Amino acid sequence: MDYMKIANSAPMWIAAGLAVTLVLFQAIIFAKKSYTTGKKIGLEETQMRSAIKSSFITSIGPSIVILTGLLSLLVTVGGPMAWMRLSFIGSVHFELMAVVFGAEAVGVQAGIEPMTDVSFANAVWTMITGSIGWIIFATLTADKMDTFQTKFSKGDTGLLSVISIAAMLGSFSSLVSPHLIALNKNTVAALSGGLIMLILAPLANKKEIKWLKEWSLAFALFGGMIVAIIV
Repeated sequence: MDYMKIANSAPMWIAAGLAVTLVLFQAIIFAKKSYTTGKKIGLEETQMRSAIKSSFITSIGPSIVILTGLLSLLVTVGGPMAWMRLSFIGSVHFELMAVVFGAEAVGVQAGIEPMTDVSFANAVWTMITGSIGWIIFATLTADKMDTFQTKFSKGDTGLLSVISIAAMLGSFSSLVSPHLIALNKNTVAALSGGLIMLILAPLANKKEIKWLKEWSLAFALFGGMIVAIIV
């Protein structure tokens, strides 16, 4: 069976729907408790409504970025998994990397070579199991992280940032390198998207343009695709 028939099958939609329902349930509980707590601490109705409105507007930019990631995942893991993962976890970067790493483990370069049922299954397992670690770790250590960071960095608060950035650069380099050496439209898209980010990111930081920081990834993704299509 074609793997996309499995990826978009009814059981997959049901399984993904259960996870998304859980997220919505949690969101409703948090919203209600936040509203109730706001009243208890003396916030006025107008203040809370203003906060809700501001939060809604602020969420639009990141949501568009998530949407671009959703479009990327749709063509590799189908609608249910893309919908569930970006609703349940929400990290575009992680999900894309997980698909690539999972597929490569069985000899398929996602986005370059056609996916198979085995590479799809492996990508799904990588997406799921790869996120379990931080969920368990965060649950057990969230209240201890301040002490851990102080001891690990030995007072140098910038050290953890350097280590985190180095790890992310290594992951992204591994993710994009197959597309760079493919020497096809994927290469054009990757280079174009990177160039757009090199222009937008410093501009947003220098001018302190908040909306541009949030939208720069979306501009880079769509810009890279458009340039690749034109060329």
